[in-house]
Amino acid sequence: MFQFGVLSALVTALTSVLSAVLLLALTRTLWSLRWSLTRDKDSSLPLPKGSMGWPLVGETFHWLFQGSNFHISRRERHGNVFKTHLLGKPVIRVTGAENIRKILLGEHSLVCTQWPQSTRIILGPNTLVNSIGDLHKRKRKILAKVFSRGALESYLPRLQDVVKQELQKWCLEEGSVDVYSAAKALTFRIAMRVLLGLQLEEERLLYLARTFEQLMNNLFSLPIDAPLSGLRKGIKAREILHAHMEKIIEEKMERPQTEEYNDAFDYMLSSAKEHGHTLSIQELKGYQIPKGWSVMYSIRDTHETAAVFQNPQQFDPDRFGPEREESRASRFSYVPFGGGVRSCVGKELAQIILKTLAVELIGTMSWTLATEDFPKMQTVPIVHPVNGLHVNFRYSHAL
Repeated sequence: MFQFGVLSALVTALTSVLSAVLLLALTRTLWSLRWSLTRDKDSSLPLPKGSMGWPLVGETFHWLFQGSNFHISRRERHGNVFKTHLLGKPVIRVTGAENIRKILLGEHSLVCTQWPQSTRIILGPNTLVNSIGDLHKRKRKILAKVFSRGALESYLPRLQDVVKQELQKWCLEEGSVDVYSAAKALTFRIAMRVLLGLQLEEERLLYLARTFEQLMNNLFSLPIDAPLSGLRKGIKAREILHAHMEKIIEEKMERPQTEEYNDAFDYMLSSAKEHGHTLSIQELKGYQIPKGWSVMYSIRDTHETAAVFQNPQQFDPDRFGPEREESRASRFSYVPFGGGVRSCVGKELAQIILKTLAVELIGTMSWTLATEDFPKMQTVPIVHPVNGLHVNFRYSHAL
């Protein structure tokens, strides 16, 4: 009798486990079917390969825990175009120059840009990032003059002075300098001094630089508006920066306009006036993408997998020299600044800053890593050293 009871209990437990497994399999199948039904029935093209994961959560947890390895493993399994479900939305992940080209050149016609909710909230509704259609075109036209090569060349002497001053401060630091954090602060200080023409006392400038860093660090936080949350910190940082920016704008608007431009904002006012304004899915590789699905393109994966680049993860600036085959690659094989109407409006400024910084570093300084090994890198939300990049600086000769 006892043996019969134990056997019955085992059968019941096994039946329960099998029922649970079958139920989970059924719900996953129905979840996948639910998204398959959104396909365009008038098109014979299939949906991309891939998995929609589990009901509601999709593959979000895999993505959060695996980081960039999630996309690498799926790409190896399903190819350069695959489907998944992340953060509550069906997503098509795209890699490769030709696929990215279709997306970047399809803005305003095939696709529209959508940033994470936290990014949209922190940056605000009136920014270039959050603008679409004619409003986006209008704003880019105004900024095109500000960031043209001709305009930026007029800032170059001031830019060189600012970079020299910042490098001197790095050399005066006791111990090593975290170049990753220092470079972010340097970028903001250059923007304040060169673009807006500000002459702030050092203590105040440092405060604003830290505020800007707080905004950037929380730009991709979870969209949870609660005390001490990343979203709340990002919003607070934006409000502080906006308050100072508004004061600068008021001062400049009160000044009489002249043809001599002292900084980028003077160019912006002039450009806006000239334009009559005042300042205040296509088939990819034989697959269809249903209307309403998100398309996530990968610049980093495209750079790493483009066949034209030899040893893409190796530091090799000469690869872009005129004698190398890589220099003749499709312009969408290497897109660090994006492309199409959403290409980075400040790319010329970024390149001038990098060139100026490189010239000053090579010509006036020597440096060594403060650690024995190169730091570990993290790829989300952008490639960066996990604990910073600590470097010891010293003058090679007097500036």
